Amino acid sequence: MDKSLIEKAASELVDEFRAKTLSPKEYLQECIKNIESSKLNAFCFTDFDKALSQAENVDLTKPFAGIPFGIKELDHVKNWPYSEASVVFKDRVSDFTSTYIKRLQTQGAILLGQTTASEFGGVNCTHTKLHGTTRNPWNVAKTPGGSSGGSAAAVSGGLVPIATGGDGGGSIRIPAGFTNLVGLKVTYGRIPKGPHADIGALTAVMGCLSKTIRDTARFLDVTSGFDIRDPLSLPKTGNYEANLGKVNVKGLKVAVSLDLFGAAVVSQATQNIIASAAENLIKAAELKQVDPPKIRIPSVGMEWAASNMASLLADLGDLYPGCEKDLTPEIMFGLNIAYHHYDLKWAANGYLKRIELNEAMASIFEEVDLVIAATNPDVAFQAEGPLPTVVDEIDLIKERGMIEGTANNGALTIPSNIYGNPAISLPAGFVDGLPVGMQIIAKHHEEPILLELGLLYENSYPWPRCAPNAPC
Repeated sequence: MDKSLIEKAASELVDEFRAKTLSPKEYLQECIKNIESSKLNAFCFTDFDKALSQAENVDLTKPFAGIPFGIKELDHVKNWPYSEASVVFKDRVSDFTSTYIKRLQTQGAILLGQTTASEFGGVNCTHTKLHGTTRNPWNVAKTPGGSSGGSAAAVSGGLVPIATGGDGGGSIRIPAGFTNLVGLKVTYGRIPKGPHADIGALTAVMGCLSKTIRDTARFLDVTSGFDIRDPLSLPKTGNYEANLGKVNVKGLKVAVSLDLFGAAVVSQATQNIIASAAENLIKAAELKQVDPPKIRIPSVGMEWAASNMASLLADLGDLYPGCEKDLTPEIMFGLNIAYHHYDLKWAANGYLKRIELNEAMASIFEEVDLVIAATNPDVAFQAEGPLPTVVDEIDLIKERGMIEGTANNGALTIPSNIYGNPAISLPAGFVDGLPVGMQIIAKHHEEPILLELGLLYENSYPWPRCAPNAPC
């Protein structure tokens, strides 16, 4: 496939399909060829024959007409595997399709295959016993992150133009930051999670990994809106793409806190990149920079992890603890601790910590409209893991203990999952050839502001849309 074609966003490809300069089937065939020769291990299941059949008869009026999508393996597609990236469920098949995936299909998307994820979406590294190691196209020795690592690798590696993701603790933003993509975590409930909605810890949202702001806005237009099978889903507001370039952001108050008010230890090299990118964004958008509020984000890594173990145990049912040996080390460790030690007192502490976190976030947004921080504490680490516990020679286990030292990897993203507000990761630059993501965090329901800021930044400081060796 021509390099310029690989770099095209989904919305641009739809324009080409409509102009008859490229056919959906022709483009799909190139995607299939690239997936079959890829070394990234970004796909764990493909449905090429059905996709090719669908590409024969595309309704070009649809917003995603003929666009091949990678679908994260934690999403449901009827008659596709639903292993949740775990050996425990390696033979399980889904008997329904997720509501937001159906909405994509209705609006022209072609479901090409499943992209790899971390087991049960619980780790910031896509390396499982079931599927092996997924690799970062910017450096195949490094991870694309997790849990939406396969989606990020597939888009950044030039295999598909867009892919779905989910973000329960940073699982869209973290991979986006590691692979130079756009990753929007929406307000909780913006995109419905049904049918059979897993409410769980009230942290996880659906979304996508994309090359451009316009693609993300279009995805939100198609997938957002209330669904009766998700009682916490929000009414549709819509017109995200049509309103790009029309949202007034001039004069909004922004605080730059590279470590998100002490939530994480961030490498100096990452801080330098984000500080420069923030300065550029503030200038391009004519924002008003103010001093960061004197508030500290409480550490909630342990409470966040423990609260998510209840839904995991519900999923495993009577298979646990007998299946323990089949789990990846991180999931086995976390579930073991929660199973034997999580009690009413621990639950009460988590409840109080959540209130504390919510109050801290609310206090910040009483003073400012936006916060700019790093997406990740450092650049991508080794593809096979483990999660790094050292930043700039600081031993985080010694400084913060085992759980919080490991949780440093998600400490910049988890607060918005607990609070439920939107945040976006944008490509900001590189350290030693590895991408760095800038995170912009906004108040609840302010996705239009984040998309507008992203568009202004993209137009002023365009980023590479694929890794240099793509397709790879």
